Amino acid sequence: MAPRSVHPLPPGSTIGIMGGGQLGRMTALAAARLGYKSHIFSPEDDSPGIQVSAAATIADYQDRTALQSFAEAVDVVTFEFENVPADSAAFLADHALVRPGPQCLAIAQDRLLEKEFINKTAPTTPYRRVTSAEDLAKAADEIGRPAVLKTSRMGYDGKGQVLIAPDCDYAAAWAEMGAEIGILEAFVDLDCEISVITARSPHGGWATYPAVENRHVNHILDTTMAPARLPDGLADQAVAIAHDLAEALDLVGLLAVEMFVTRDKRILVNEMAPRPHNSGHWTMDACATSQFEQLVRAVCGLPLGSVDCHHDAVMKNLIGDAVNGWPDLLADPGARLHLYGKAEARPGRKMGHVTKLFALNQKPKA
Repeated sequence: MAPRSVHPLPPGSTIGIMGGGQLGRMTALAAARLGYKSHIFSPEDDSPGIQVSAAATIADYQDRTALQSFAEAVDVVTFEFENVPADSAAFLADHALVRPGPQCLAIAQDRLLEKEFINKTAPTTPYRRVTSAEDLAKAADEIGRPAVLKTSRMGYDGKGQVLIAPDCDYAAAWAEMGAEIGILEAFVDLDCEISVITARSPHGGWATYPAVENRHVNHILDTTMAPARLPDGLADQAVAIAHDLAEALDLVGLLAVEMFVTRDKRILVNEMAPRPHNSGHWTMDACATSQFEQLVRAVCGLPLGSVDCHHDAVMKNLIGDAVNGWPDLLADPGARLHLYGKAEARPGRKMGHVTKLFALNQKPKA
């Protein structure tokens, strides 16, 4: 494995980013502002990240020849999404400085490993491993219905998820999920969904953004409200959970932790992602340091930036045809528009986001 340097990488160094989506794009833009170059590794030749980066490698994530050339061309490697194959991340770590380490991806990309890991630190929803329709029926009897069946790997934004209703046809639900291994998760008596993003440096330094409230439509994040309206004790507990999980991962970079707040005011961890997160986009306009700059600072060994908020914020994703409202958004002096450079607006596709800023403690309640 490549040595784990704690020395800062100087401006002019090259950050390798695995993945070329909008998170890679916004990371590359933040890197450029600090004088770093970005090199995107992506299977797609016109991804949003490539449009704003100094270099690109277009290859499959398991192409070892391309991975080695990429590793030799950059000074540090990071990730814009967690579903890069774990063996490819481990291969990169043998040839380059990789932050966060491949063990973080291996845990985050497998829901069963993730649940097992999280439960050593904080509670999650009840869950069961399932490998057949018969398993599914037994698990549903144990944890109750309704519940949600998910693929154990590679699912995001509602993909690979099936509602298990009281009158469920288990064989049909298992076939619809479409994977060999699944996880059945109990429903939660939910008050709200929140997330916390924390940064950890190679020196062990911390910087954590306040908890935010997230609202989803069709399993896709629609709106983030920053900060979340939580009692101080719950907000502190959410931050502490994120810290503890990042520490347990030995993470260098960013960790986003999604959590449920129950009606009886308990916090249950839903999932985590060792990368920038959609629910952190508001930091670009409302904080002294955005989550993307914070990632650059962490992986390059720089001092972490201030997470002080100068405004409250409401971030809304522009999904599919909603992006066509960009002229009206640009005409709103209180809106901050971010478009991702994607050529085609498709249903469910994140095309951009808009953040509206409010004076501190003046964010609308609804």
